[in-house]
Amino acid sequence: MFVVHSYALAVAFCVLTMLCWGSWAVTRKLAPPDWRFQLFYWDYTLGVLLITLALGITLGNSGTEGRAFFSDLSQASTASLISALLGGAVFNLANILLVAAIEIAGMAVAFPVGIGLALIIGIIMNYVADPVGNVVLLSAGVFFVILAIILDALAYRRLAGGSTGANSAKGLALAVACGVFMGMFYRFVAAAMYTDTAHPTPGKMGSYAAVFVFAVGILLSSFVWNTLAMHKPFIGPPVGFRDYFAGRLRTHLTGVLGGAIWGAGTSLNLIASERAGFAISYGLGQGATMVAAIWGVFIWKEFRTAPVGTSTLLTTMFGSFLTGLVLIVLARTL
Repeated sequence: MFVVHSYALAVAFCVLTMLCWGSWAVTRKLAPPDWRFQLFYWDYTLGVLLITLALGITLGNSGTEGRAFFSDLSQASTASLISALLGGAVFNLANILLVAAIEIAGMAVAFPVGIGLALIIGIIMNYVADPVGNVVLLSAGVFFVILAIILDALAYRRLAGGSTGANSAKGLALAVACGVFMGMFYRFVAAAMYTDTAHPTPGKMGSYAAVFVFAVGILLSSFVWNTLAMHKPFIGPPVGFRDYFAGRLRTHLTGVLGGAIWGAGTSLNLIASERAGFAISYGLGQGATMVAAIWGVFIWKEFRTAPVGTSTLLTTMFGSFLTGLVLIVLARTL
């Protein structure tokens, strides 16, 4: 399989992860306004599965190191398969909770609480399990990224006139739950993987097989989590499977594209983790919040009517984010 040996290439892969994780939701805007997120999500999960399979068949079967994709899958132990599947189910629950928190309480509550908490939990769990990198620089980098997320939330709060909605307490609880689960999913996938491609551990999987099984876990768990969200939505009336099959092909393709973008980013992140370490790869990837903010500021012009002083918050946010990224990258080299 294709293996990353250069740390610079591993960092580049993590940056691409940020771009993918921070940009997949743009495809949601390409769907009709009345196409509910629960319907979009089925195609999203299909897109994740298809791109991970495609990368497994191509890059996962190239090179001489590690195991070939299908050989890797066939020798995986039951424990490794369950761990990766569970990672998919946990991520899926966290992702749906995040969307619900945004709908109820807005980005000003959902992102700093949900993604900030996920970043802290995820890096701590992955560093304890695989202590790669300078812990002081890594911690400092995480601090600046979390600061950037908080500044981003403050900017959105000013845009919303200081209101986070009548159901902010409910939204806050959902964001906390999202953060806990989002911080845990990566460790389940990492636990199913071997880290030495020269000497693959029997029963463990390489990045290509692990992320594919993870994607299967996302799809299978959607029949539980997303079906519940369809019948018991946090916002709006229930939707049925009949509504899904009434959608046009172009509408379905927007969801598949969104899932393919996110799945490609996740695959690159796990491929990079073999060289960068799980904690650093996860930490860099979660900078996706700032990529989403870039879309909002420069492409969708969401802050063009914001009060005076918001531009200062945004400038400080981007500066803090870049500082955090540099520190996280240096944590592997110093």
